[in-house]
Amino acid sequence: MSRFAEVVARLAAVVESRKGGDPSASYTAKLLADPSLAAKKLGEESIETVIAATKGQTDALAAESADLIYHWLVVLAAAGVTLDEVAAKLETREGTSGLAEKASRKP
Repeated sequence: MSRFAEVVARLAAVVESRKGGDPSASYTAKLLADPSLAAKKLGEESIETVIAATKGQTDALAAESADLIYHWLVVLAAAGVTLDEVAAKLETREGTSGLAEKASRKP
């Protein structure tokens, strides 16, 4: 397993452990208790990641990507979507051209 995969797996476990936690004691628990806030934060981090990428700010891109992944994991957990479900979607796309995959999607 790659270092990235190990870190994401540990972080996902921490996020899961915060479900039902005290929102006043844990930022993660606060986001999990308010899925719309979690989604809003994910959107903000997405924009910040794009800005860092377009400006060529590699350190900022790495930092914003970490924030983005954390908030993405929280949104998934809040919605009850597992990383295995995401992996299954990725697996169905393996070996398929990105252009062909997009063309096959229903509008």
